[in-house]
Amino acid sequence: MSLYGMRELIDGVRAVRAGTIQVATDIPANHYDFRPAAESRSVAETLVHIAWLWSFDRYLHQDAHLDSLDGFDFPKLIAQSRAEEAKPRSKEEIVKMLRVEGERFAHWLEQLPPELPPERVRMPGGGSVSRFELLLGTKEHEMHHRAQLTVLERLVGVVPHFSRGM
Repeated sequence: MSLYGMRELIDGVRAVRAGTIQVATDIPANHYDFRPAAESRSVAETLVHIAWLWSFDRYLHQDAHLDSLDGFDFPKLIAQSRAEEAKPRSKEEIVKMLRVEGERFAHWLEQLPPELPPERVRMPGGGSVSRFELLLGTKEHEMHHRAQLTVLERLVGVVPHFSRGM
């Protein structure tokens, strides 16, 4: 008996993204450049990072279909993410990007062949995880950054949507 599988992951990806879009909508455009410390991401950069996250999954599981992350160039991946984050975009463009890329990720997950999620991928330094665990990690990664955005909302004076009316 499986309590959490691909259907639940896909539904979860859509639900998490809907919450992220709500946060992106609630934060005023004039606060998109806000960063709590000089070396941290701004609101806009964090939102673009979230929108861009799943491109690693597409590369890992489809384009390159890697079976090991030993020797993977993570600094290059981070540099690609930072380059996307640095591109100037309006609030409207970022919210649209979150919508489009979130749905593109969910649709891509729906199209994966059933034999792909259980495949194992070797991790750097030993051990392995299933592709499903890595895909779930992308949703968890977004939730991690959304928690950061919730703190940023409070710092700029926005009451997070899940706290309103309490």
